[in-house]
Amino acid sequence: MLMFSCESSTLKVLVVDDHELTRLTLQLAFSSQENIQVVGLASNGQEAIEMVKDRHPDVIVLDLQMPVMDGWCASGHIKAISPNTQILAYSSVEDANLPDSKTMPNFDDVCKKDVSTKELIALVRQLGKRAEDISLPN
Repeated sequence: MLMFSCESSTLKVLVVDDHELTRLTLQLAFSSQENIQVVGLASNGQEAIEMVKDRHPDVIVLDLQMPVMDGWCASGHIKAISPNTQILAYSSVEDANLPDSKTMPNFDDVCKKDVSTKELIALVRQLGKRAEDISLPN
């Protein structure tokens, strides 16, 4: 049996948040991990869409509430141009207002901003694995 190992492949992550400190903190957290590369930082949905076209991220950590274009709107555009890209809704919205990923068709998962760094990195890796599995030919 022939087996392929993709453990050495680098997971490309795009971070989208309107708060500079959040973007830079996430960049630092992801960049310190083995096999994760931050391919871009965007401050709104419109910037994210342009970066997706050029940088082809595997996973996008996407804030929902931003000026210019919010994450809700951007997610639809991103899935239209890059359907295999996994989008993580990353929000500080209270639990009662934040639906789960089943009710948000353009998002692959949902994560509150108060999650631990370790959990966020694990979730991004899980989404990266899902993106890899989707893109593999049957």
